[in-house]
Amino acid sequence: MIDKYTGQVAFAVMSFGGFLGIGEKYNPLPWKMLTYDTRLGGYVVDFDRNKLEDAPSYTSADAPDWSDQSYTTRIDEYWLVIY
Repeated sequence: MIDKYTGQVAFAVMSFGGFLGIGEKYNPLPWKMLTYDTRLGGYVVDFDRNKLEDAPSYTSADAPDWSDQSYTTRIDEYWLVIY
């Protein structure tokens, strides 16, 4: 997710659960949480499955209003990201 005002990456969206796209939910993660691992050739995060399961999420049927700053603030507060 790109912040349309700053042009900076604000969130990575991780898909979680479901089967073949059914029952899948999406977890926005603040970009600053991700660390690039050259050995893996991808980004990694340092938290356990329980933390992700309790995190703010949405489904394709109930996508959030990204212009609502209270939603993005709630994500940051959950993950304790300090800018």
